[in-house]
Amino acid sequence: MNSRPALPEVLQVTATTCLIGLIFLSVAWELWLAPLHPGGSWLVLKVVPLLFPLFGILRGKVYTYRWSTLLIWLYFTEGVVRAWSETGLSSLLAVLEFSLAMVFFVSAAFFTRVHRLN
Repeated sequence: MNSRPALPEVLQVTATTCLIGLIFLSVAWELWLAPLHPGGSWLVLKVVPLLFPLFGILRGKVYTYRWSTLLIWLYFTEGVVRAWSETGLSSLLAVLEFSLAMVFFVSAAFFTRVHRLN
């Protein structure tokens, strides 16, 4: 009996964790940790597009994994730009953002690949 989880399960958990982490990071970043304006900013609304694929990712829908790999590049790009242009805590949060986005992309891409092979 093999007690190790199958590769698709590991990829799904990784992608789900990264997506939820990115949602929480974005909300905390723009409201409390390092907002553009004191008291929070409207940039917190950047989280809304991340909510669209959330339920499909949680349910393991391959189609959602496919199109969410395109969406995640917006957050990767924002993270790279803000890591380069900002300083202090915002720069560190931006590095975390593009790291989460990249891990999500890789795990989601491999998830769709594994399902295509099965």
